Amino acid sequence: MSFYNIALMLVGVAILGVAWLPSLLEKYPLSYPIFYIALGMGVYMLPLDLPNADPMEHPKLVTHLSELCVIVALTGTGLKIDRPFSLRAWRTPLLLVLVLMVLTIGGLTAAGWAIAGLVPASALLLAAVLAPTDPVLAGDVQVGDPGEGREDNVRFALTGEAGLNDGLAFPFVYLALTLLPTAEPLSERVVHWLGVDVLYRTAAGVLLGWLSGRLLAYLIFNLPKRVSIKASAYGFVALAVTLTTYGFTELLHGYGFLAVFVAAVTLRGHERKHEYHKQMHAFTDQLERLLIVIVLMLFGGAVATGLLASLTWSGAAVGLLLVLVLRPLGGMLTLLGSKRVNWAERSVISFFGIRGIGSVFYLAYALEKTEFKQARELWSILGFTMLLSIGLHGILATPVMDWLDRRHGRKTAAELSMETEGEDADSSQE
Repeated sequence: MSFYNIALMLVGVAILGVAWLPSLLEKYPLSYPIFYIALGMGVYMLPLDLPNADPMEHPKLVTHLSELCVIVALTGTGLKIDRPFSLRAWRTPLLLVLVLMVLTIGGLTAAGWAIAGLVPASALLLAAVLAPTDPVLAGDVQVGDPGEGREDNVRFALTGEAGLNDGLAFPFVYLALTLLPTAEPLSERVVHWLGVDVLYRTAAGVLLGWLSGRLLAYLIFNLPKRVSIKASAYGFVALAVTLTTYGFTELLHGYGFLAVFVAAVTLRGHERKHEYHKQMHAFTDQLERLLIVIVLMLFGGAVATGLLASLTWSGAAVGLLLVLVLRPLGGMLTLLGSKRVNWAERSVISFFGIRGIGSVFYLAYALEKTEFKQARELWSILGFTMLLSIGLHGILATPVMDWLDRRHGRKTAAELSMETEGEDADSSQE
């Protein structure tokens, strides 16, 4: 049987499913990523002679496929945030990134070393990989489409955190690389890390992202009508924003993830009620779902063919500790003095630290750069933690967010969807 034809058929069926599953599952305690992981596992258990899905066998493919998925998701994430940026308005997501993520990295590094027996550099790499929450798989707990008005404290905090921390986790990935033994003295390597990997790369990501957003906003909204962009091309502009911002920033050795998110937020700040934002977000959302389908099916295939073979009880304990203890407890402590969120909101924000495709990219990127001891164990712990997070958070996201909405007197996502469908039906009859 032709692998090419099998792949076309599987991707076609999967894409058809992703068109219906989100709306079908919005009333139930399930999320569609669970189905695609299961589908990938099932397909790879069949005698179809499919190519090896082991991420260590195809490092460049894993790196670039997950990279593309994350940057598209970051564009969509930035475009759907209605709240203008300011240190005061964004205080909660900034606390989650600058305080909670650092606490999580510290605690998880210690756990990886003491519990799983990882060497220090590998333990730090695992912590840097798993600390950031994922902008790709967290749709059920994020804000709605641009201008939808579904931007409460919890959804805004989790969306802002997912956008920011995928860029700011990179310094700790580089720190893990810095700790590997080389001929250069450790002190000189740490100084280089502070100056280049922390200060320069972060500043370049923020500055280039802001400039890119401002430039693209001018091209879109301020040029004369005779050279304006047609509505049918808005989707291509979305892709252009993503690729040009990321590529240019990476060429200048800045953090491209951070730049893409900043550019999208900056662009969103111009002409907030313009139809462009909704159409651009719709395109990125569709492209993101296409990439998610492919990545999750391959992840399921990797799980079915031995990704977890090197997982030990101590490695699984590290994943459980992160999802059930370190993230929830660290989140509650980080937001303890915040007056913007009440105890219920703090609890939900602290619990929903979803791990996913961003973590796959970071680990693949680091292992492609150089060799780490216990690389198999790192992939196994990552795979287990992703399965745990996607399963647990996917099951609980809908009922917990519905409970929170009802507690605050808001309509649930399913109720809003039914209203929208009713309005669409009425308008079509007219």
